[in-house]
Amino acid sequence: MTDLRFDSPPGVLPSYLRAVARARRADPARPLPDRRAVLPDVTADPARLARYAEVCGFRQDGTLPPIYPHLLAFPASLALMTAADFPLPLLGLVHTANTITVRRPLGARERLAMEVSTDRRRTHPRGTVFDVAAVARTDGEEVWSSRSTYLYRHATEANAARPDEHPAPDIEFESWWLPAASGRRYAAVSGDRNPIHLHAWTARPFGFRRAIAHGMWTKARVLAALGERLPAAADIEVSFRTPVELPSGVRLSVRDLAGRTDFALTGGDGVRTHLRGSVTAR
Repeated sequence: MTDLRFDSPPGVLPSYLRAVARARRADPARPLPDRRAVLPDVTADPARLARYAEVCGFRQDGTLPPIYPHLLAFPASLALMTAADFPLPLLGLVHTANTITVRRPLGARERLAMEVSTDRRRTHPRGTVFDVAAVARTDGEEVWSSRSTYLYRHATEANAARPDEHPAPDIEFESWWLPAASGRRYAAVSGDRNPIHLHAWTARPFGFRRAIAHGMWTKARVLAALGERLPAAADIEVSFRTPVELPSGVRLSVRDLAGRTDFALTGGDGVRTHLRGSVTAR
């Protein structure tokens, strides 16, 4: 594996310019480059962290929200996915799943060494999927990790996925109205300016009627709502089922089990499931 070392996070704008330049080029059959991006020393910016907490609904308590290291890794992820030899175009990718492992609470000013890589390219009933894996360490100790799955949609002969056998939680917990600007607000703080999240007119070329909410914003908003239900160390899994079109209303349902909390985010009518996930104490 080849390492790309960044002494500071790579620029997001150059990555998006590269993405625009090669927006229509794709070779789903080609292997992913065997490459890893390394950020040896990153720290959360206090002002950005405060904006993130406001946009997602987290309390500021001197620790990082469990998803926040994902933002620290995001510029390196973009650099990997917009490299000239990366076989799938960044623009229009759909985030389908994310699993985060928090091994202990992270201080808001804690210095982290991060590694990001792409792997596990495979066929999906709606195209090709691959994973972006990120790991954060402090003094050589792994303290946080994440694995995100992205879908590039194209014709495929793969068999349809089996239906989910686990029932969704049925106890309504909260409901929210998500305004049209929700995607733009999160893009401003996260750096994720994929056009499918910004405006209806930028989302339509990629097959969406309206802009859709970021998957990681919806996951963050759910975790912020769970509050004290979140253990200090946990595995947090989410599958993103159907896009949350903006604007729209959503409903959060929660079920507490032994050592685990299951949750689901549905449309305002309670019929369409947008995401489903669980928090399991370690």
